[in-house]
Amino acid sequence: MKEAQDLRTGNIVKMGDDLFIILKAMYNKGSRGASTVRMKMKNLTTGAVSETVYRASDKFDNVVLDRRKMQFLCQNNGFYTFMDNETYEQMDLSREDLGNALNYLKEEMVIDVILYGEKAVGVELPVQVEREIVYTEPAVKGDTSGKVLKTARLDTGYEVKVPLYCIIGDRIRIDTTTDEFVARAN
Repeated sequence: MKEAQDLRTGNIVKMGDDLFIILKAMYNKGSRGASTVRMKMKNLTTGAVSETVYRASDKFDNVVLDRRKMQFLCQNNGFYTFMDNETYEQMDLSREDLGNALNYLKEEMVIDVILYGEKAVGVELPVQVEREIVYTEPAVKGDTSGKVLKTARLDTGYEVKVPLYCIIGDRIRIDTTTDEFVARAN
C-alpha cells in the first residue's frame, strides 16, 4: 500500500478491479495539515482519463508492471515510436500515454517504457534530465536581489524557469517531477 502523497508520474495503482496509470500528480500542502494530491489518471482497461483530488493520506494498492528500456525513435501523426535495443521490436505510444514526458523527450533518448501485458501504456522518465537552453533573455544588471528567475526555452521546446546566470547554449539539469532547474551540467 502506498499513500497518495508518495505516488509519482508513471506509478500504477489498483482501484476496485481496474488498473490506473498516474499521468500527473501534484501535491498541495493545505492549512492545518489538510494536504491533498491532485491526480490525472488513465484507466488501463478502458483508456478513459480522469482527474481527481485525494487526501495525501489516502492509501492505494501499488502494482508493479513490466518495464523495458527503449529508445525513442520519432514522432509521426501523433504517435511516438520506441524501439527495444535488444530485440529491435517497436511500439507506438500516443500523446496521452506520454503525458508530461513530452516536455523532455528527445530523439535517441533511452527511457523505461511501462508494459501492461504486451501493450505499452506509458513511460517513466529519470528523476533528472540534461537539456540545452536554446533561447533566454539576457540578465538585467543589478537585478540580483533574492532568488530571481527568468524563462528559458529548452531544445525540446519546453520552457522552464532558470537563474539569471544561465545563458543560451548552457546545458542544465532539470528535476522532471517538479519541472524545476537543479544545476548547470558539466
